Amino acid sequence: MVIRLLVSAALAASVLIAPGRASAQPAVQPRVPASQAEVTLSFAPVVAKTAAAVVNVYALKTAQQRTNPFFDDPFFRRFFGMPDPQGGPGLRAPERVQRSLGSGVIVDPAGLVVTNFHVIEGADEIRIALNDKREFEAEVLLREQRTDLAVLRIKTQAKEAFASLELGNSDALAVGDLVLAIGDPFGVGQTVTQGIVSALARTQVGVSDYQFFVQTDAAINPGNSGGALVDMAGRLVGINTAIYSRSGGSHGIGFAIPVNMARVVIEQAKSGSKSVRRPWLGARLQRVTPDIAESLGLPRPTGVLVQSVAADSPAAKAGLATGDLIVAVEGQAIDDPESLNYRLATRPIGGKAALAVSRGGKEKSLLVVLEVAPETVPREEVQLRGRSPFAGATIVNLSPAVAEELKVDGNASGVVIYDVEENSPAAAAGFRPGDVIVEVNNEKVTRTRDLSGLTATPQRMWRVTVARGGRNITAVLRG
Repeated sequence: MVIRLLVSAALAASVLIAPGRASAQPAVQPRVPASQAEVTLSFAPVVAKTAAAVVNVYALKTAQQRTNPFFDDPFFRRFFGMPDPQGGPGLRAPERVQRSLGSGVIVDPAGLVVTNFHVIEGADEIRIALNDKREFEAEVLLREQRTDLAVLRIKTQAKEAFASLELGNSDALAVGDLVLAIGDPFGVGQTVTQGIVSALARTQVGVSDYQFFVQTDAAINPGNSGGALVDMAGRLVGINTAIYSRSGGSHGIGFAIPVNMARVVIEQAKSGSKSVRRPWLGARLQRVTPDIAESLGLPRPTGVLVQSVAADSPAAKAGLATGDLIVAVEGQAIDDPESLNYRLATRPIGGKAALAVSRGGKEKSLLVVLEVAPETVPREEVQLRGRSPFAGATIVNLSPAVAEELKVDGNASGVVIYDVEENSPAAAAGFRPGDVIVEVNNEKVTRTRDLSGLTATPQRMWRVTVARGGRNITAVLRG
């Protein structure tokens, strides 16, 4: 309103002073604002509606203190009166408590809190501090590293209805919309910052597997993680997650997980699920580069190219074929594989999704049934030990479900590395989750028991072939 009044006054003034022209309109007398509302823009009503539902999340975990390497020897430990790191009789290993501070949002009056996975990762104890200074213990209902989200529940004896935020619709956001970021930056206490939505569908951030972020210039700093991004109606539209910064402070580029992604995690936590089930397409996708766009006769790079389709997958049943260009899901334009994954991940299992596909220069619509990836082969998880380059790696049999979790080719089969311990021989050898073990010492590996047997006997040299990123890599490793 202030801007409108200033513009109106400026236009009136230009008419009055324009030389050589008579004004056909009566002179407009400038006036002072008639009310405080005409000169003051305040977000106080939005803050009053939302602030009580934004909490502090304290995560505490116990870590063993590092000691001088000489104290690994029992003689030196006893000589200097140091405790036994293995917790011998009457002795305790040196420990320290690490504390991390983040933010969270109450999304249900029953005390459900959504925050970031990285805020509570590895925590032995979690405490929630409300805006009114009360503190409660919290338990984890569901945590998911792939989306960097976790859902907690406040533990309380009394049946209390907590202040909570209404979930908005992040797909309705537009660049330029006003938003508020609420959290506890640097642990100084609850703070509100204001800005606009400066970009949508940011997919090259590198924070989680499902990259599709709302970008805002509202100041977001360390401690804001897990806090609320709200619109001017006081609805939750995002979970503040990351900042772009070289110094650790806010540079006006912050990223929030869209609430439509958080809604999926929250609903499954409410249902009692310990993991998030999402639709599986069953197709390998490729980003459209300028060169690919030119070869396809496209005016600009858009959509995603289908490289391959897994047999009996939802994509295959819908009629999707290699070479198809997917340009939209349910009317929402698609510019990269991350956008497609997000659009499918935020739709319910058991439903259907309409894909707009360009094939041979003609557009057609395909209907995909949304179902979870099947575990066609038992995982048979094995953690490898002993004296081999694989020691410290956890391996499983590859299936569509495992391929979906690890983001590897769904058409592959065999044994895949699911996890690698830090500072283990497997980590030193360069193995990483998602590596498919093809051969070891010229022996083909098809099941976890094959690799377990092959690594049981120490060898001086190991010849290993691994499938990674669509190509096979062969290396010779020392035993």
